[in-house]
Amino acid sequence: MFDMLIDGGAAGGESRIPVISPVTEQVVAEVPDASAADVDRAVAAARRAWAGWRYSAYPQRRDVLVAMSRVVAENAAELAALLVMETGRPIAVAQFEVGLALQFLDYYAAQQIGPEVLIDDDARRVELRRLPLGVVAAIVPWNAPLYLAVNKIAPALMAGNTVVVKSAPSTPLTTARFGALVADLVPAGVLNILSGGNATGVHLVGHTDVAKIAFTGSSQTGRQIMAAAAPTLKRLTLELGGNDAAIVLPDADPAAIAPALFGFAFFNSGQVCAVIKRLYVHDSLYDAVCEAMAAIAGAVTLGDGGDPALQLGPVQNKAQFDKVQAFLADARVHGRIIAGGNVPDRPGYFIEPTIVRDITDGTMLVDEEPFGPVLPIIRYSDVDEVVARANRSPYGLGASVWSSDVEAATRVAGLIESGTVWVNQHCALDPAVPFPATKQSGIGAEGGREGLYAYTAVQTVNISKGQ
Repeated sequence: MFDMLIDGGAAGGESRIPVISPVTEQVVAEVPDASAADVDRAVAAARRAWAGWRYSAYPQRRDVLVAMSRVVAENAAELAALLVMETGRPIAVAQFEVGLALQFLDYYAAQQIGPEVLIDDDARRVELRRLPLGVVAAIVPWNAPLYLAVNKIAPALMAGNTVVVKSAPSTPLTTARFGALVADLVPAGVLNILSGGNATGVHLVGHTDVAKIAFTGSSQTGRQIMAAAAPTLKRLTLELGGNDAAIVLPDADPAAIAPALFGFAFFNSGQVCAVIKRLYVHDSLYDAVCEAMAAIAGAVTLGDGGDPALQLGPVQNKAQFDKVQAFLADARVHGRIIAGGNVPDRPGYFIEPTIVRDITDGTMLVDEEPFGPVLPIIRYSDVDEVVARANRSPYGLGASVWSSDVEAATRVAGLIESGTVWVNQHCALDPAVPFPATKQSGIGAEGGREGLYAYTAVQTVNISKGQ
């Protein structure tokens, strides 16, 4: 039985919704479909709890996060198994997600916020303080449900806020279990976890007692959340869509980098906002990189995530499965598929890892985000030109540059308009390193001290020392 967490206790809700396995297309569990009344109750509980939590001392907040980390570590195997059940991903990827959640809990447990003295002279003392905002609505997507909940919960609680989490309707199980595991570790109302459909999320983000929305998801939904936040000027952190470009410079070694390029493009079957979505390769290396990538794709095994030999799982849900197939159809028209491109005749939302060459900017697969196991490889001849092409995208989440000359790659990286640019790696997440978004990829940053400050309001206290 999977329930919600409201005001410190389990809540079943008035109705329940099914959770579908992307491997079998069968119902594997049911969760509550939170009503407007459930949302109101959770927000009210969080608001009440904030009256005390906002004044809690650092040791109390630290101890709560440390206890959360401990219980997640103790139940890591169960949480990873639930991730496999609801996402279909390989067990190794599920274990990686649990580990990443632990890293974020541990990092933020060690962070403190204290006053910063700006001026202290004979006339005055001026302090900059960072105060908690209030109730935070954390809206979590389906592609990494545990990690993307924790990377909002941890900094929000450490900054003195209370939280209401809304899980994605297709992947609510791991988040619900996390709530049950930590329920007795957190003061009642400080953390609440809801499940439900889109109506639940709409009511939560529009609630007048919510002070901030932290959302990870599509740019389209991000725009809707901005509109919902406008009447009360809610604070926002939005980590939205990405169409990350990777640029391979002419001095790179195709054989050496191909496994990493493939891994960073097809991690979690391409269902990560910041994996490689567009691979630009110099003329001189183009054929060699295409051949190497196709060979790797052709050797990949698909199947049930519980199989340790599995390398890639399915697309997580039917709507995304249909969307990715539309990208495949477009790729057949505008490019040449050299690996994959097929939908296996079996249950589940499986699509073979697909490599597309001889495709150009201006096509659906290059200009938009497929969020699935399909990668276009695009030819270029001039470095300045390819940087301009990479920057032409409305997205600006991540990018990478690949070269045998790290200094040259770093210079090119500095020209790319993106929140993060990696050199000879991609999607290297670290809780101590901010992960900012630019352009239509979002607002603000998660991770690092900047991610903690995003859950605070700045206040200056200006004290006169005169009579």
